[in-house]
Parts: sequence; structure tokens; C-alpha cells
Amino acid sequence: MNSHETDYLVIGAGAVGMAFVDTLLDEDPTSHVTIIDKHARPGGHWNDAYSFVTLHQPSATYGVNSMEMCPDRVDTDGHNKGLYPLAKHAEILAYYSRLMSERFVPSGRVTYLPLTEYTGGGEGEHTARSILSGQEHSFKVRRKLVDGTWFKTSVPSTHKPAFDIAGGTRFATPGDLPRLWMDTDNLPQHYCVIGGGKTAMDTAVWLLEAGVPADKIDWVRPRDSWMFNRKLLQPAKHHIEDLVQFQIDLVECANGSENGDEMFAKLGERGTMLRLDESVTPKMFHFAVISEGEVALLKQITRVHRKKRVTALEPAAMTLGDERVEMPEGSLFIDCTASAVPFEQRDKTRPFFDGDTITLQLAQVPFVPYSAALAAFIEVHFDSDEEKNNLVPPAPLTDTTDTYPYAMMANLMSTAILSGNEKTNAFNAKSRLHPTGPAIAEMMAKGDPRLAALAKVGPKIQTNMPGVIKLGMAAKAIHEGAT
Repeated sequence: MNSHETDYLVIGAGAVGMAFVDTLLDEDPTSHVTIIDKHARPGGHWNDAYSFVTLHQPSATYGVNSMEMCPDRVDTDGHNKGLYPLAKHAEILAYYSRLMSERFVPSGRVTYLPLTEYTGGGEGEHTARSILSGQEHSFKVRRKLVDGTWFKTSVPSTHKPAFDIAGGTRFATPGDLPRLWMDTDNLPQHYCVIGGGKTAMDTAVWLLEAGVPADKIDWVRPRDSWMFNRKLLQPAKHHIEDLVQFQIDLVECANGSENGDEMFAKLGERGTMLRLDESVTPKMFHFAVISEGEVALLKQITRVHRKKRVTALEPAAMTLGDERVEMPEGSLFIDCTASAVPFEQRDKTRPFFDGDTITLQLAQVPFVPYSAALAAFIEVHFDSDEEKNNLVPPAPLTDTTDTYPYAMMANLMSTAILSGNEKTNAFNAKSRLHPTGPAIAEMMAKGDPRLAALAKVGPKIQTNMPGVIKLGMAAKAIHEGAT
């Protein structure tokens, strides 16, 4: 058995664990960290993702605080034309590998054990196992265990379908599609995308951009979704006015709405939220961000099956609930039903800080790396668990239009808590992962005239906050009643 000593044992070398460690290295120059991860290289679930996946939001606020992910320039073609770049799959993996090999390990303060599975422990003594060799590891942890795997992220390649698949059925995950060129004599004559989330949208866009005619694509979309308009969520230093208007839109549309559907409808009228079919009222909201260009592409697909889920597949048919739907012979069915965060895990929370354990969750939805980096800062600069947890109550990860106002309310309350504390407010002003902090700090230093737009936000939020809280508390009751 290999024996190790470390200050922090971090489980997971994905976006969460890496953001935490990156900030910890800067804020506590005396600490030593050991990172263990099941994958062969850093990047967590990105290792398992389909090769054409990209970030949904601009790369300006993703990754870690110490290193930018993408060049600061506007895309000039494709469905993201005119907007700031979205890091691609290969770029994301290269980014995390570079971070590990060029910053973490050379610091002399990080030990990295890939292909290693955590096996348990407590009270400062923990164990792990090397997956390929079976070698056992023991760890004496001087400070804390850090769990960066709380949300159990699921992607299509690691997801087990919840429906039957008959022999002879052509079945794939999104990651299989780029390899279709290897068998050009046996290409599918028809395609069926299964799932209503962003993975399904990415897959449908990929097929259309690869030249598949829209009438050769069926789409099983049990629930339609609302999505944030990416145009309004561009980097703050370039488009602070849009971000200001986005926040104002949220509070104004929440105030006076009787329920989430009414709020989303108002946001849709303003162009703040987008949907694929104006005749359908979406009930799903997974914080996806999409461009107007992608929406225009996806609207080309009209063979859409709604309100029922796939229960069985055959070579030339699919069963939706109790309905059998004939399909062209040899159709390729593409499973996009994996949920990035399994529903059963969304309903669970625990304190970020609990004795000798830190559980990395969301301080604000959906800012995953920022929340992890913030937790590292709070760990170093505050003393008691009570004080730390008061700064970061776990944010609710909601998934419906009925419950989203709860998450929005929680985000506003979190912003008030963090901006009201001198230390966390200063951290936000320098954190690259914070959506507005550094941009506002730079504008203040330069006396930027765009600061005038920011003056609108506080009064607007204050005026509308009673309505936000009323709607948010009703949504909270729905969220908690469903869990």
C-alpha cells in the first residue's frame, strides 16, 4: 500500500475540483493538495462527452481563475456568429491538461493520481485504489476531504437508456456520429433524435450542419424547453449593458407574474428567453444557453413527437408510451436522454462545510466553476463552519418553469450576501469566473461612462424584489413538494 500525507484530498479533477484547487493554491500558499480521479486525464465528464460538444455560455467565465480558456474575440461564422467564442471539446480537455501539467504539478504542492478511485474513510484517514493495477493507497489528510463529484454528472456515453432496444436496431449516442464516415456504404437513410435537452439540440444542429435534410430527422421531444438567449450573456467587459438589461428583465417579469409560466412568457416576449416552437408552452428549463442562429436551424425540423417518452425501439419502429410509430427501415436512433445532473441528485443538498469535509455544490446557479473557486476562497479566509456556510447556502438546481423563480430568488439573495461582505466582495471583483465582478471593477477604476447603466440595477431590483420573493417562495414550495 502506498501511503500519502496531504492537507486537502480532492476527489475529482473535473471543472469543480480544478477550480477549487486553482484558487486554493493562490489563497493559501502553504497548503498541499492531492487530487484523485477515475479518468486518465484531467477534465472530468468532459473526457466522456461527444466530440462536437461546446460550452453553452461564452468561455470568458469558464475554467479556473488563473487561466483564460479562449481568445477574447468574436466568432465570425457558424451559428455563434457575432458572439464571443464557446470552447470546443478538444479545447476544454487541452485546457485542463495544460493547467495540470503547467501549473498544478510544477508548483510542487499538488499530487495528481489519475485512474484512481476513492474507496472511503473518515476522521483524516482515507483510502483509494488504482483502477488498472489494483494498488491500494492510504491518505493521512491533515485538513479536509473535498468532494468534487457531488452532482454525479451524466453524459450519453456513460448513460444507460431507460427503454428496450430490439436486436438489429441501429442505435447510437451523439459521440458515435462523427465516425459515420468510416462506413459510407451503410449510412443511415433516416435519423431519430431522442431527448428534449441541450444534448439533443446539439445533436440535431450537428446533423443539419453536416448536410442531413431536415425531413430526414425525427425528434422525440417529450418536453419542450425554454433557453437563455446567448446574445444577452456575452462577456461583461464588452456587453455590460446587455447583462444589466438581462437582470432587469428577470426581476421585472417575475414581479407581477402569478407563476413561472407567466414569467417565462413575458421573458419570451422580450427575447430574453428563447423556445423552438411559439405554439408550445415549454415546461422544462435546464439553464441551457442558445443562440438565435441555433434556434433558426432547429426550427427546420418539423417531424417532432411530443408529450410521450420512448419505451422501446425496433429497426423500423419506436414505441412512445402505448403508441407504436412506424419509422423508415434502418433508421438510426440517437440517445440524448442523459441528464447532466441526475434528477435524484438535484434534490439533495448538504452544507458546503461540515467538519473535515467540503462538499462542492452551487453557490449560484448555474455558475459551477465560480462556486467551487468561491468555496476555496471562503475555506481559507473564514474560520467557523457556521460563518462559511452562512456565506454559501447551497443554491437549488431546479429544472422546470414552475420552480425556476426559486433559483432566481436564491441567486439574488446570494449576491446580496456576498456583496455585503468585504472579503467576498473583493474576491468577486478579481475572480475571472464571476460574470460581472472584474469588468465592473475595471470600469470603476477607469471611470467608464458605461457605469451609468449599472446605476439602474439596484433600484430596479429593490422595487421588484417583493414580487420576486412572492413568486420565488411559491416556486420553493413546489420544488420542495416535488422532492
